[in-house]
Formats: sequence, C-alpha cells, structure tokens
Amino acid sequence: MAKPPFSIVLVNYKTLDLTRICLDLLREPARKAGIPVWVVDNDSADASIEYLRSLDWINLIERDAPSKEPGHIAHGKALDMALARVNTDHLFLMHTDTFVFDANVFAMMMDHCSRDRKVIAVGCTEQLNRGLPRTVWRFTSRFAKHHFRRLKRSLGLRSKEPKPYTETYLKSFCTLWNCRLMKQQGLHFQIDDRVPGYELQDRVIGLGYKVVFLSPGKIFKYLDHVQAGTVAAAGGYGQGHRRTKMYQDILKRFSAANTSMS
Repeated sequence: MAKPPFSIVLVNYKTLDLTRICLDLLREPARKAGIPVWVVDNDSADASIEYLRSLDWINLIERDAPSKEPGHIAHGKALDMALARVNTDHLFLMHTDTFVFDANVFAMMMDHCSRDRKVIAVGCTEQLNRGLPRTVWRFTSRFAKHHFRRLKRSLGLRSKEPKPYTETYLKSFCTLWNCRLMKQQGLHFQIDDRVPGYELQDRVIGLGYKVVFLSPGKIFKYLDHVQAGTVAAAGGYGQGHRRTKMYQDILKRFSAANTSMS
C-alpha cells in the first residue's frame, strides 16, 4: 500500500463543539483518500476527550500538559508529539476552529511542494480574509502607528515599542510543512518561547529553503477560520467579547445548517 502524501494534525483543548465540526468536515475526504488524521489532546479533561476516544478513524494522542504551561508552548509541544509519530513526508497543521469546505485546498497547497523541492512550507500570514478595503486600512493604520512611534522615540519622547506593520510568519490554522526535510535538519515546531513555527520559519529560510505565502483571497476560497475561536471556546474571553460572539454565531450557524439537513 502506497504511503499517503501527507498527514493532518490538530490540537484539541476544551473545544468540543469546534473540534466536532472540524472533524466532521474532514472525515469523508480523509477516509476516501487514506489520509492519516492525528489529534493531540492537551489534557482537556472534559467532554471533548471522551468524544475523541469514540472516533475510530483518527489517531489520538493524549498529552499530560503541566497546568502552568503557557498555551502556545503547550500547543507547540503537542505538535511535536505528532511530528515524532507521523511517517508521511508532509504534514498539514490545522486548528480545531478551521473548517474545510473544499478538500481541494490540500492538493492546491501540495502542488507548490511538488513543483519545487526547495519549498518547505506553504500557508498564509493572515488568519481571516478581510477583503481589500479592510486590508488596506489595516496596513495603512499600522504603518502610520509604527513610524509615529519610531519618530517619538528618536526625539527622546516616551512611546511604546513600534510593532511590525506587516505579518511575516505563517499562521498554523492551515499550514503545510515538509516534515521530512524538517527531520533531516533536526528541526521541530517548538524551538523557543515564541509562537510555534516562528523560529522554525526563520531557520529554514536561513538554510536556503523556500516558504510560499498564499493570499487570504486564495486560501479562504476553500475554508473558513474562526479567529481565536479555540480561545473563545475555552473561555479565554469575556462573555461580551467580540470574539466570543463570533464563536457563538458560528456555532448557531452550523446548528441551523444541521437542523435544516435533518
């Protein structure tokens, strides 16, 4: 039996409703193509782990996460546990709040690696598709704020540290990595105390590998992503926070869709 071209991994932490939607959308295309799906539970200790244990088509890893471990560190270590176990050459990182409506997204992203052996990662630096007007406004406002803070600091005035006005790192809500090349170089996802994958991206570029940056307009033709939906699901925001409301709205939308189909 031929080795699958890639595996999929996602990390679950107290996101039962999101995880169920995410996996429901992945189940048919993954089983049809024989794609291994790995789920790492980060010590949820809630109903989501019982749900995952009930699925016979996923590879489940149960991780005992230290209680005081920062969330992004826990996520990175969970990804590395899956990385150590997969035997495919490529690995798709996904979030439980990523909903793939068109499985052709995997072939589209894999095609970049097939055409150029130096490509080690494919993904997007934005976590949602804001559209052109909002994107232009966001860039312009961040550009102005960045240089205004630099000006104040150059004049000796008190100011916050200027933040980058452009996103430069791939976001792991749907990112493809060539894990064969990673393993050859002795690399993994959690390298320092930053967001998993950031230091990895810097290092592979330094080694001469290529990273393909997809536009939001391209990748979001195939999927939807609830920005910070996993944080909202785990109660990380207040009840009135806009991201909590976004999370609640999408659950209502899927609930309504399932009701209409039944």
